[in-house]
Amino acid sequence: MERIITIDLKDYDEAWTKFRRPSVRAVIVRDSKVAMVYSAKYDYYKFPGGGIEADESHKQTLIREVSEETGLSIVPESIAELGSVLRVQKSRTKENEIFEQENFYYTCDVENSVSAQSLDEYELEEGFQLEYVRPEKAIEVNRTHDHSDYDVMLIEREALVLEYLLDKRIL
Repeated sequence: MERIITIDLKDYDEAWTKFRRPSVRAVIVRDSKVAMVYSAKYDYYKFPGGGIEADESHKQTLIREVSEETGLSIVPESIAELGSVLRVQKSRTKENEIFEQENFYYTCDVENSVSAQSLDEYELEEGFQLEYVRPEKAIEVNRTHDHSDYDVMLIEREALVLEYLLDKRIL
């Protein structure tokens, strides 16, 4: 998959150990709006998706994560590669560790019906909710609202991807 963006803060020592957490993200477009997960607690938007488990393919993870976070059911045949975003920075949780996350973005369609979410504890605490939003609004919220020093680079990553999608006229 083609890498479309690299975000490397270079705020770490190359000698540190690396923690790699690959993930998948869904780009679902309907009526010029994009399906995003809104965090009520930290006031930001993110693409639905999450970490790839050891026994899962990208496609399996995408279908599972989108269903859990949004209640949407992906049409499997519609999944298409968009590109990846590499994020590298000092770990926010461990000393002397580099956090490296390759985020694989896929475009896809979903069924019309929406089921109940199946959120884990932190997602419930953040108040995750599905919202179809205009990309410009999501970018503005992610760039200008107070997120209480939440994961700033995660939030910026999503704004950069939204700008990429607008620039390529995907949205």
